[in-house]
Amino acid sequence: MPEILNNTKLKDRLEAIKSFYNSGVTKTYPFRKQQLLKLKKTILEHEEELYKCLYIDLKKNKEETWVTEIGFVIAEINAALKNLHKWMRKEKVPTNLVNLPSASYIIPEPLGVVLIIGPWNYPLQLLFSPLIGAIAAGNCIVLKPSELAPATASVMKKIIEACFPAQYVFYIEGDGSVVVPQLMQEFIFDHVFFTGSTITGKAVYKLAAENLVPVTLELGGKSPCIIESDADIKVAAKRIAVTKFSNAGQMCVAPDYLLLHESIKEPFLKTLINTIEKFYTTDASGSEDYGKIINEKQFNRLIKYFEEGKIIYGGNHDKENLFVQPTIIEHIDTNDALMQDEIFGPILPVITFSNNEEAKAIIQNNTNPLAFYVFTSSKQKENYWLENIAFGGGCINNTSWHLTNHNLPFGGRGKSGMGKYHGKYSFDTFSHFKAVMKTPTWFDPSLRYPPFKGKLNLFKKIIR
Repeated sequence: MPEILNNTKLKDRLEAIKSFYNSGVTKTYPFRKQQLLKLKKTILEHEEELYKCLYIDLKKNKEETWVTEIGFVIAEINAALKNLHKWMRKEKVPTNLVNLPSASYIIPEPLGVVLIIGPWNYPLQLLFSPLIGAIAAGNCIVLKPSELAPATASVMKKIIEACFPAQYVFYIEGDGSVVVPQLMQEFIFDHVFFTGSTITGKAVYKLAAENLVPVTLELGGKSPCIIESDADIKVAAKRIAVTKFSNAGQMCVAPDYLLLHESIKEPFLKTLINTIEKFYTTDASGSEDYGKIINEKQFNRLIKYFEEGKIIYGGNHDKENLFVQPTIIEHIDTNDALMQDEIFGPILPVITFSNNEEAKAIIQNNTNPLAFYVFTSSKQKENYWLENIAFGGGCINNTSWHLTNHNLPFGGRGKSGMGKYHGKYSFDTFSHFKAVMKTPTWFDPSLRYPPFKGKLNLFKKIIR
């Protein structure tokens, strides 16, 4: 059972973390490097236990767990270890004419004590990836995992407590709706990093605003996937199915709905259905590659969507085993809940379109999606969609895999979130970049000082 802390005890814990940060021990390169190495080693020591727990919580097999959870985190640690010295380095920048012969530079410094709140769908990856950035940047951290993936939360607790003293990284469990407000009302964090639903993100943002605490919000939204008339149908079907139905569709960057050019509707849907059955067999409930819904509440929410539109494939479900079959639905109205809510499950609405304006109008019903995908063989069509749709990140002729490249920033905009992370972008998120200008004393022209009368023309020549 998670330790229950009263307000006084919690405040003492948080103040101890602040004191540890103020000691300066977390700021050195050797310290940061050593913590990342310890974290990597300890994760790998708990690899088998993580496989077991992620199967219990989400029915993820070992291969999926490695690619989307453990291996993903290890790759982030490796990138941080490889580049940390460079990221920490003072950066010299040019000095403008009016300030010569000064020297100008930027110094990255840690923010201080940060709060990271993780979700349940990728409980290891989405809690530990920002943690890596926070460690690399030299911060102290409070970690709040989701209570909805309890098996994984228990092994993550073992990993954190085996690696770090509680005054450096404090792992706190419990009901997020209780614990997070308690944390944020008892202590002023230097940054809050939240991954989860838009509704909860708004509540976190409101709490942070009380003390002007900066936030990163990694939310979700209706991520569209366009299949143009010239798309490679076989490739598109495989790349859509593998991410839409990974983790039983419980992925923030999964294609939320398809906009399918009407000229290829029949061959594409036939290919997509054949692909689903090739991946997961005709009975996905027995497939080792197909997961389960996290809990009964989410199961019930998903099943209600079956009341809308027409199911053309799938629709089977089993409440006892939290199983929902990969399902394709057509004849959807844009006012239906399926086209208003983020689905976050293995249900794929399909809407046909005949021209760009028609498809664009549908996308504009839910602006600023977290992700955007288009399948096309035309550079002109590719450019049209990239120039006309605002979105967080995306792919051409692929889906979801952009988030695995740590050289790309990952994050949303508008309703899908704010801020970015992965690789260097995680380090930047948890750093403040101090601007410094150093001016020598040997050059001190009177032009800089009053009286200024009669110097206007000279000022205009210098500042123009």
